Amino acid sequence: MQPHDAPASFEGAPTHRLLKVVDGLSFALSDAPPERCAWLASKPDSAVPDLPWGAVLSGPGGPADAVVSAREADVDVPGTRRRNTGSSLRVRLAHAAAAAPGDVIELLPQRGRIRTRYRRGANANTLFATERCNSYCLMCSQPPRQVDDDWRVQDMLKVVALLDRHTPELGISGGEPTLLGDGLVEVLRACRDRLPDTPIHVLSNGRLFGTTGLAAAVGAVKHPHLTWGVPLYADVASVHDYVVQSAGAFEETMRGLLLMASHGLSIEIRVVLTAPTVARLPALAEFLYRHVPSAVHVAFMGLEPIGFALANRDPLWIDPDDMKGPLTQAVHHLANRGMTVSLYNLPLCVLPSELRPFARRSISDWKQRYLDACAGCAARSACAGFFEWVKPGWLPRGIRPLNETEVVEA
Repeated sequence: MQPHDAPASFEGAPTHRLLKVVDGLSFALSDAPPERCAWLASKPDSAVPDLPWGAVLSGPGGPADAVVSAREADVDVPGTRRRNTGSSLRVRLAHAAAAAPGDVIELLPQRGRIRTRYRRGANANTLFATERCNSYCLMCSQPPRQVDDDWRVQDMLKVVALLDRHTPELGISGGEPTLLGDGLVEVLRACRDRLPDTPIHVLSNGRLFGTTGLAAAVGAVKHPHLTWGVPLYADVASVHDYVVQSAGAFEETMRGLLLMASHGLSIEIRVVLTAPTVARLPALAEFLYRHVPSAVHVAFMGLEPIGFALANRDPLWIDPDDMKGPLTQAVHHLANRGMTVSLYNLPLCVLPSELRPFARRSISDWKQRYLDACAGCAARSACAGFFEWVKPGWLPRGIRPLNETEVVEA
């Protein structure tokens, strides 16, 4: 698995901070100009086509300046003009797996690192929209900061311009992306134009849709494959507002959901499973069926042990075995009424057999791992596993390898 962030040494200064990684084939199939590309040399002494690359990348096998141009190596490269205009920026990667053709990377010479902003073939790629948020959720995995980061709009637009046109899916998250206002609409418009067949999934608390003209503006974009993941933690304001630590949030979210539906926006409801919310899961399921029938998907999600959740473990944590009654009731209530339901971030072995068909391998590959206890499990390839940073205090009871019979029964 490629690292998400990796050390690198730089010789020269970058002209562009964001670059698409290419080799011969991927460059031929790409519409990105060479100055927005980083040529990935297969070996330290590989010949490089003489084009004005944004950077030339080499692995850890030798010095970065051992990579030579096609002219210096006296090698003809089909489809390229032999001119001495190659990049003066050489980047040596500490790990050969740090970049691959099709990736979009961010150069961070001041830190001696590169960061992967998009990874071809990953099961989840997300644009980070903002650090700001108008909620303060008890289990927030990305604690908000009130900073001026509207610059991220242009940053996202540059990333989108470098993506493969056949990108299978793309997420947008934060913080609260809707705080970017018209800037977010501009990004969605760029996604529509650049990636018309790519499903876009935006994580938002939905609150600003009820108090601004954002629903109409997003509806006007007419993106053909856009879905909004909106959290609703209970059927009553007191519980929802407590979890998000914001008075009035339940009312704003419900108003936002209704306006989103009225403008034809596709909605997914997300429910993080915590001790304060589990008892009301059956009531929430009925509430969603009655009041948010337009939801195309309902996802019940295991807690991610990072961010604010670490400080709030005691009021939040509930073992999956202790929630199986209300969770099973809620899932079946929705599924039996034709609503699509999924379980995220929960290993298969800790779920009742009747819930396993709803479980998804949901954790992003760069932050997913399996435990020693998972060795020999027949369901491993379909299981969400665990977050990379899970600690013993967050491990559920009943972790064990499943056998073939149990997998077939599920």
